[in-house]
Amino acid sequence: MGNCWGRPAKCAHASSTQFSEMTMLPGKEKQATTISSPQTPSERVTNALMASEGDASMSNNLKSFSFSDLKNAAKNFRSDSLLGEGGFGCVFKGWIDENTFAPSKPGTGIVVAIKKLKAESFQGHREWLTEVNYLGQLRHENLVKLIGYCSESGNKLLVYEFMPKGSLENHLFRKGVEPIPWTTRMRIAVDVARGLSFLHNLDANVIYRDLKASNVLLDSDFNAKLSDFGLARAGPTGDNTHVSTRVVGTRGYAAPEYVATGHLTPKSDVYTYGVVLLELLSGRRATGDERPGAVEETLVDWAKPFLSDNRRVLRIMDTRLGGQYSKKVALSTAALALRCLHIDPKYRPTMTEVLCTMEQQLHTSKDVPRTTPVANLEHRGIQRLRYPNNSR
Repeated sequence: MGNCWGRPAKCAHASSTQFSEMTMLPGKEKQATTISSPQTPSERVTNALMASEGDASMSNNLKSFSFSDLKNAAKNFRSDSLLGEGGFGCVFKGWIDENTFAPSKPGTGIVVAIKKLKAESFQGHREWLTEVNYLGQLRHENLVKLIGYCSESGNKLLVYEFMPKGSLENHLFRKGVEPIPWTTRMRIAVDVARGLSFLHNLDANVIYRDLKASNVLLDSDFNAKLSDFGLARAGPTGDNTHVSTRVVGTRGYAAPEYVATGHLTPKSDVYTYGVVLLELLSGRRATGDERPGAVEETLVDWAKPFLSDNRRVLRIMDTRLGGQYSKKVALSTAALALRCLHIDPKYRPTMTEVLCTMEQQLHTSKDVPRTTPVANLEHRGIQRLRYPNNSR
């Protein structure tokens, strides 16, 4: 595959080999030992924390915030502090002191994003615990930084570094937003690959399981970081080829074998990476048109016939790029996406291989000749997807 350009991914986590188990408060150990069946360290931690209602010492890497401090930092969770909303609850913008982490006045200290869990969401509670478990122990330049948490009187909150440019989803799909230039798209693809490669190459490998454009956050320089680790799962170990789990995720992104069987492997993340790569190339949503009565065709369904035909590959390219991309790099990136989307996970590349290829593409993309835009045509036997303005 040749040499890989770009700096090696900088990484650090709480243990060089395994995730460290979190410390339980005194008197809680017996509850933790009632869990039956073999479990990974992260699963034992999650179940133990749930047994203790989350009242535990989460991680030395994280700050334990009081609810009143976060309420003050986010201006009483007023609507003008709201950054976004999802099934888990709402995310608010807040301000804290850079050194003490005490709440500060807007415009002073540092900006943070505060995720507030819905009180009635049991599933959200499990995902909250999982996120604290992983992001509390992992540090990497392409993972969003978790600063701290709050678990007080039924209130569950998480405090993250603030990502000024928001999500990749907003920049790719929202009307009226300036299109992301070609080289920036390639840099984002490399950043995402670095994050996934880091997770997969831990001794206790982690499957992210929830890669999608809305979970890729961008800083002020469009550097990308993976966020929302609530669905992350410890990968197979020893002679095991997969882990079996309930099927969760977003339509259009999940690997077909995972949807069919619940069998999860790192190659499941590779498939999803291929979907996000298609979104970057085409500027189209993975989920297709979700309006009632619309044709149920995903981006992968629509794009695969073109990816398999070199004469038609460029018809998938985002017309908003105005032809300002390298034809050679676009073709090779599309070919990589097709490999990632292989129906048989055995034939998909590893994320290490993907990262190496994408770093080469980024190196080549620095000199971008103009490509004649391909006409936006209706194609034989394939109905064009219509994509909604909203994400879900």
